[in-house]
Amino acid sequence: MVQLQISTQHHSYPVVIGSGAIHGVQAFIQENMKEVTNIGIIIDEKVADIYWNDLKAAFSELPFSVYIAPSGENAKTFDVYYDITGFLLEKKLDRKSLIIAIGGGAIGDLAGFVASTFMRGIPFIQIPTTILAHDSAVGGKVAINHPLGKNMIGSFHQPEAVFYDLEFLQSLSLQEKRSGFAEVIKHGLIHDEVFYAQMRSELHTLEELSPTLLSSFLTRGIEIKGEFVAADEKEKGVRAYLNFGHTLGHAIEAEMGYGGWTHGESVAVGMIFALKLSQKKLNLSFNVEDFTQWLQILGYTTTIPDHISHEKLLKRMKQDKKSVAGQVKFVLLTRIGKPVLEDISDEIILEELASFHKGG
Repeated sequence: MVQLQISTQHHSYPVVIGSGAIHGVQAFIQENMKEVTNIGIIIDEKVADIYWNDLKAAFSELPFSVYIAPSGENAKTFDVYYDITGFLLEKKLDRKSLIIAIGGGAIGDLAGFVASTFMRGIPFIQIPTTILAHDSAVGGKVAINHPLGKNMIGSFHQPEAVFYDLEFLQSLSLQEKRSGFAEVIKHGLIHDEVFYAQMRSELHTLEELSPTLLSSFLTRGIEIKGEFVAADEKEKGVRAYLNFGHTLGHAIEAEMGYGGWTHGESVAVGMIFALKLSQKKLNLSFNVEDFTQWLQILGYTTTIPDHISHEKLLKRMKQDKKSVAGQVKFVLLTRIGKPVLEDISDEIILEELASFHKGG
């Protein structure tokens, strides 16, 4: 079992990583949150189907009610948010209550946003069940989606703790593994050249990844995320670098319809695009072709879906949270581990999208 400490200006909390980590949740609450009156557990429906009969024993000494939420991005809607708040009120949760999120990144985003707004804010604990959630469970960015943009209705609300039980990852589909690992690769590219080189050298398949290697990669990814969060909790500066690959990635994800493509699949294409832009704008010295081929070996799609309009993608990118007054900003790299935030004109974006689509 590994324990990391995530520290921000106003809050510090543990991230416990390892097989069986969930069995420490009850003791943590009893020891550190003695005033908790009631607990609302928000769990992904797929996770509940597979694990809940075994999981509920981990909360046997606690007062809790369970809300089973839709899987994936379908959970992050106004309707589900409204339904959960009604459920919590019916179950008599109050300002001394606690929310526990059990599921992937979408459930963590949803449950965290519920916690940040219910009774003007109550504490919550993250129990991520996917590789993707190693990123989203840490850092306190919580949100729901709007039809015009992903995560547009949200806030910053740090968890009290994160318990990352690696046993949940055994049931993930290959597609879900790819979605999550795109964020791990991102962490290496923006912050740690040695870590990226290790992944490039040792990671040849996502189908048979040893538990030791997986734990090592995820732990380092969380450490990197924690460093950015500690330096810039509210994304006023360097934390924006964590959005590498996300400007185009979020646009693709929205145009495909949330759930049409996974988040990580979209971000993978976004990273390739950002690397090509980095070569063009900042003279990045990096073999993008080799990187693209590596992603293909790992099973990623590395091109934009043919039916998506470049103009629609640009419109989506203008709605990105980094954009100001319609000016699209991209996280680019001057070299591996050295990100910068750059304004990119509409003309260059459309030109590069056309070249990218042709494999240029």
